[in-house]
Amino acid sequence: MKQKEDNILFVGIDLGTSRSSICASSGAKEWIESYVGWPKDFISLKVVGRPVLFGSEALQNRLSLELCRPLEHGIIKEGIDRSEEAVREIIKYLVEISRPAAEQKIYAVVGVPADTLKTNKLAIRRAVSEFVHSLMVVSDPFAVAYGMNLLNNALVIDIGAGTTDFCIMHGAIPTEEDQKTILTAGDYIDNQLYSYLNEKFPNSKFNKNMVRQFKEQYSFVGKSSGEIRVELPVDGKPVIHDITNEIKRACESILPAIIETSTEMIARFDPEFQVKIKGNIVLAGGGSLIRGIAAHIQEALKVIGSCTVVSVDDPLYAGSFGALKLAQDMPVKYWESL
Repeated sequence: MKQKEDNILFVGIDLGTSRSSICASSGAKEWIESYVGWPKDFISLKVVGRPVLFGSEALQNRLSLELCRPLEHGIIKEGIDRSEEAVREIIKYLVEISRPAAEQKIYAVVGVPADTLKTNKLAIRRAVSEFVHSLMVVSDPFAVAYGMNLLNNALVIDIGAGTTDFCIMHGAIPTEEDQKTILTAGDYIDNQLYSYLNEKFPNSKFNKNMVRQFKEQYSFVGKSSGEIRVELPVDGKPVIHDITNEIKRACESILPAIIETSTEMIARFDPEFQVKIKGNIVLAGGGSLIRGIAAHIQEALKVIGSCTVVSVDDPLYAGSFGALKLAQDMPVKYWESL
């Protein structure tokens, strides 16, 4: 039975290590990079002109800011720096974007990594309690599955920045046994690529943010369509570097763990339904944008029989859209009042 109250604004939030997005029943739809920054001093405040900055704007002004990326492996870094405050700021910013009317109650479904559901729930509750009236916390891949109406005989693999999350859908709300989280994801690729480039180009200057941008622009697995060349400074002078092999090695570094976990989850599922699961595997999250990844995983999973692997159409909003759809369909008894 759907919620019908006119005085309720439903929102779906995908709270991600790298990016966070919101979809609301008001029609609002927005995303930001999961960074928050506060001016370091009065000079910084004069330069940036605001008491708090978000996303790419915070990154661009990071030398003037106390910069915080509050989620690590999808978990709020409790007690570290200003992480909980940063999450509150992100939630507040996203909720304001959704344009709630005066006196309107806000019902939010928030997606988090599968294995961190228990540990993260209390921290998220604290972060959102100032801004929403009722809350439900679900796993990211479950939200994706719900948004795509993949409610039965499907495996969703959500490759985010901090974690890769797996969820088998079998016609009911998934249990802990139906879900799993591993830490080989986008940040892992960044660390590998940074290490490979340092090893190959010891005299070149670059940072983790530049490496992440290289990955997001050029990521691929399998066969390259051509050379990947970027400009990096050496002794202050711009020099062209070929990073094709390093991009390939870094992106492929997450594949063994993803394939192994997928195989394990399918193998322990009810044998009568395994064939259906194998024919309905969906990749979500930013990692699903890596060129060639769906075909590579599909080929690697041939060891357990014929499989079909596809990627979602819109990985940026698949989680928050599914969370919104879930919020609108959710019976009253499932909501946690704040």
